[in-house]
Amino acid sequence: MKKMGATATPLFKDHYSISIISLTKTLLPWTFFALFSIAFVRLYFYPFLPFTTTPSPKTDDFSHSSYPFLHASLPSSSPSPLSSEKEKVYEEKSCDYSNGKWVRDKRGPLYNDTNCGMMKEGRNCITHGRPDSEYLYWRWKPSECNLPTFDPNIFLQLVRNKHIAFVGDSLARNQLESLLCMISTISTPKVVHQNGDGQGKFGQWHFASHNSTISLYWSPFLVQCVEKSSTRPNNLLYLERVDEKWARHMDQLDTIVLSIGHWFLLPAIYYENGSILGCHYCPGLNHTEIGFYDVLRKALRTTFNSIIERKLRGKGKNGIIDVVVTTFSPHHFEGDWDKAGACPKTMPYEKGEKKLEGMDAEMRKIEIEEVEIANNKAKSEFNEFGRLIRLEALDVTELALLRPDGHPGPYMNPFPFASGVQEHVQNDCVHWCLPGPIDTWNEILMQIMRKWEK
Repeated sequence: MKKMGATATPLFKDHYSISIISLTKTLLPWTFFALFSIAFVRLYFYPFLPFTTTPSPKTDDFSHSSYPFLHASLPSSSPSPLSSEKEKVYEEKSCDYSNGKWVRDKRGPLYNDTNCGMMKEGRNCITHGRPDSEYLYWRWKPSECNLPTFDPNIFLQLVRNKHIAFVGDSLARNQLESLLCMISTISTPKVVHQNGDGQGKFGQWHFASHNSTISLYWSPFLVQCVEKSSTRPNNLLYLERVDEKWARHMDQLDTIVLSIGHWFLLPAIYYENGSILGCHYCPGLNHTEIGFYDVLRKALRTTFNSIIERKLRGKGKNGIIDVVVTTFSPHHFEGDWDKAGACPKTMPYEKGEKKLEGMDAEMRKIEIEEVEIANNKAKSEFNEFGRLIRLEALDVTELALLRPDGHPGPYMNPFPFASGVQEHVQNDCVHWCLPGPIDTWNEILMQIMRKWEK
């Protein structure tokens, strides 16, 4: 079993407003931030709050907030062999899971708010009083193949004696929470480490039954960043330097799941090779406005190049490393973030009803392209040692776009309308309820890992 040390990275707050939906690629850099900078920052710092264990004895918190964590009421069980039906699915040809539609599924989710204590309070929509439950009874159906339901026994077999790390922003954490909840239906993990010292976030959980470890690293840009403060409104990004808070443990990881995007919309100043490259929304500063699309591309390329170069230096001594990039997940704000009805939908969009376009399409396009470029580079670089890196995009952008009903909305806080409809109410139309649509991300992740295992 690979071991690793603790690391830390800063906390996350976030908020959006409806106007971004209609903004064109050209207008985004200026109009969006001129109107909605305050709202954006508020929502983004909310999600990355601490875990706590419920009802187990309290472990070290991430930082200043309670978070029911790591409680599962179901017993552990040993892994079961693959059935003949599952073997048949296992043998299927590679599938485009990104193309499909949401269909009704009366079975509902694997877990709920009573048998998983690993979800952040702000995602626990049921416990917080969300009155409708229709959003729980939908399943993603790919157009050309089958997407099996998540099987925690199979997943634990796939990660036996392995270490998986989720690296990125609060949506990386959202996906990790979903995965822990689904696995905990058969096996409860031990909290190995949690910390939050004001400089970062890191968590680690161990499944003793399979000697498997799952870790979380907060790194919203993947590259080195000095986050903004009360005296400096801009993030400072160093685009040629990978963030060592997670990258220094790279040789100890078997699978890395990367999930970034939303933090690139925030005001920032960009550095490259010791010089200021430009900025995104920095009025009053004598820097060139360059937006954030090329910056996202550069950050991904620096990350992938670093993984490849470190593997080359090690000559593959630690075996294959798998890298999965979860693509950009759109928000669904339809009104002011602090008003009731910001994301009011209670049903998915039909296929074709909502078109993937604008910023959402561009962010996804960049991520898909950079994964392909890195894959080609890895293939050419590793001829001497064999295939040491596998990269794949977990393309969820369109299927996420079709689920405006899956966000906490006002139920990011408990019973927001207990005293009637208020003039101001916070809404989260970025992250996902647990259980909810994001569980599908991990169903697809499991199929990617099964394909690699085969």
